[in-house]
Amino acid sequence: MVPPFTMTIDWLSFTIPDVRLELVKEALGMDWVQGESGFRGYPTSWISANGSSGVGLLGTGAPRSPKEVHGDLSGGIVSTWPLARVKTVLDWINEHQGHVTRFDCALDDRASQVTLEHVKAAVAAGQCLTRARQFRLVAASDLNQGTATGETLYFGSPTSQTLLRVYDKRLEMQHKERENWQDYGIRWELELKKERAQACTAALRGWEEAEWRRYLISVLRAHINFRDTTRDEPDWVRCRAPLLPWWALLTEGLETCRLVVEQDVRTIEDLKDWVARALGPTLAVLYEEAGSPWMAQMIEDGKRRWRPHHRRLLTGTGRNHTYGLRPSKPPV
Repeated sequence: MVPPFTMTIDWLSFTIPDVRLELVKEALGMDWVQGESGFRGYPTSWISANGSSGVGLLGTGAPRSPKEVHGDLSGGIVSTWPLARVKTVLDWINEHQGHVTRFDCALDDRASQVTLEHVKAAVAAGQCLTRARQFRLVAASDLNQGTATGETLYFGSPTSQTLLRVYDKRLEMQHKERENWQDYGIRWELELKKERAQACTAALRGWEEAEWRRYLISVLRAHINFRDTTRDEPDWVRCRAPLLPWWALLTEGLETCRLVVEQDVRTIEDLKDWVARALGPTLAVLYEEAGSPWMAQMIEDGKRRWRPHHRRLLTGTGRNHTYGLRPSKPPV
């Protein structure tokens, strides 16, 4: 049974000023191939794919700092890592004098106890107290079918250190025809950058999960609160007004939520699609230059380096949803 409130770690970006690229790839423990273009101003890039949605990117070789490595790991990658592995990677980044530049956490109200209508009504009534200077509502629809695919509420700007997105994850997953879409609900997604990302991950490295979870909810409530007040009341009255009942219920529930290790299943079809998109031109050049004997030898050498996750592709197995935490081996 799916818990009513859950959390996933949904993005990790970092920069290490002086490190060998091979050490970074080894610490992250994924398969990497060189990209054909640069990335975020870095002339050399490396790409890793995980399943059908997760993408990792590494950039290096910038003239201003040739040994610097920057990494972006999307939610499809880090959401499949148990917390022990997340901490191991964060510790490794810190030990190499690196810093986290972005860290996203998705807080899910799986039963949709608080709807988007609750939130929009509170904003319209002046019951939203937030440090954000900007509020946006973005509605999306399918042009071919003429159907709504959801709304996203943004509290904060893309350049701010804290950005909150609130949207119907269930509707998004249903539209994408993903399995288990009915297990989702309303998602409160915190995107932390720069100093706030660094502070949040430093707390995660040093604290137990329950303590860090309470800290994260305090970050959410420092960014936004919903109180029983009006826009016309003085600021000191607004700040001391009682919390709206639905907001108190939601934040109390999220404080006791469970960390979810998302499903990590990559099929042969996923892999074929990714190779065709990311490596097709490179493989064509190698085949034209080196010929089929070299390609065949490379494939045989690759088979000898298979890891368990490569063998799982042949059997069609993967990891299932895991609610709660289990110990994890450090990445190798």
